[in-house]
Amino acid sequence: MKYIIVCLSFVFTTLVVAQEKYSTKNGTIVFEASVPSFEEVKAKNENVSAILNAETGDFASLVLINGFRFKVALMEEHFNENYMESSKFPKAIVKGKLKDFSASKLTEGTLNYTLEGTITIHGVTKPFETSISISKKGDSLLVESQFVLNPTDFNIEIPKIVSNKIAEEVHVSAKYSLLR
Repeated sequence: MKYIIVCLSFVFTTLVVAQEKYSTKNGTIVFEASVPSFEEVKAKNENVSAILNAETGDFASLVLINGFRFKVALMEEHFNENYMESSKFPKAIVKGKLKDFSASKLTEGTLNYTLEGTITIHGVTKPFETSISISKKGDSLLVESQFVLNPTDFNIEIPKIVSNKIAEEVHVSAKYSLLR
């Protein structure tokens, strides 16, 4: 009888803990580094993983670099081989904690938080801070963020021959629909 009670309490505890996490494997990240009068430098990845621990406010996101799609195939090839070296540095990771986060505040509406943590791109990890908005819709959370990155901060070299065609600042937008 004690064995059954212990097993049931373990299962119940596991279910309760599992409900505290929201995740997705279908988040979207779009970046743009276009310069006026030149070809658009923009890509989208719709297979981004993310997880939010609603109990602690811990957030993490992982994107596979070779999952970014460009309008021009040659641009995508250069991005992966020459700039991002995606075979050597296959992923980018954001890890952090939502400042002043409280799951009890998540109601039908939008709240804004600051994510403080790190971002790793091209093998370089840097401190990272960005604003994040979270909207609750039923059992899901819509998480959105926009921020700017500088390729030189991550040792990404842009050849001089094309440097005037690519912006120094890369504008990034991320959107995740997280489910329990």
